[in-house]
Amino acid sequence: MRLPCLLLLLALAGGACRQDMHDQPKLEAYESADFFADGRAMRQIPEGTVARGQLFEDELLYTGRVDGQISGELPFPVTREVLRRGRDRFDVYCTPCHGVTGMGNGMVVQRGYRVPPSFHVEPQRSRPLGHYFDVMTNGFGVMPDYRAQVQPEDRWAIAAYIRALQLSQRAQVADVPADRLEQLDDPSAGSSADAPAQPGGGH
Repeated sequence: MRLPCLLLLLALAGGACRQDMHDQPKLEAYESADFFADGRAMRQIPEGTVARGQLFEDELLYTGRVDGQISGELPFPVTREVLRRGRDRFDVYCTPCHGVTGMGNGMVVQRGYRVPPSFHVEPQRSRPLGHYFDVMTNGFGVMPDYRAQVQPEDRWAIAAYIRALQLSQRAQVADVPADRLEQLDDPSAGSSADAPAQPGGGH
């Protein structure tokens, strides 16, 4: 009987000396520390420190502003791919409220959510592109911000697509490039790859 009791005592003694990961020789939040003159373990972040991924040097790209003023320019050229990306993100994040054409008649609105203004009325048509970027970034009224869900470049692409939607509702023959006029009478003219993007089409 003595051997089992001895083994049990040894096991208990060994467990009492065990160093778990939660018992590490380090300072934790809100602990005191004699090493520092102010006695605090928590230290102030050095001035000028920037967290990884938080260096927002391009004011226009990240805020939609230039010298603090809302800008009407995009921080990069508008290409077909930018508009396609804008349409894709618009369909995902914007159509539930704004509808596929930006009229403000999305599905959640049809089910009782507050009606947003149409993109095709004043003063919405006269808003600079930076305004739409700012609203997506910071929210406005009952609209929450989409800063976390939509990257800055995609917010700009959506803004560009909104402008394309606005132009599509008020386009005139004079707005059509000369080399595309024949397609007004013959929509099948030219290949689909060469045809201009049709905002809101395919829905």
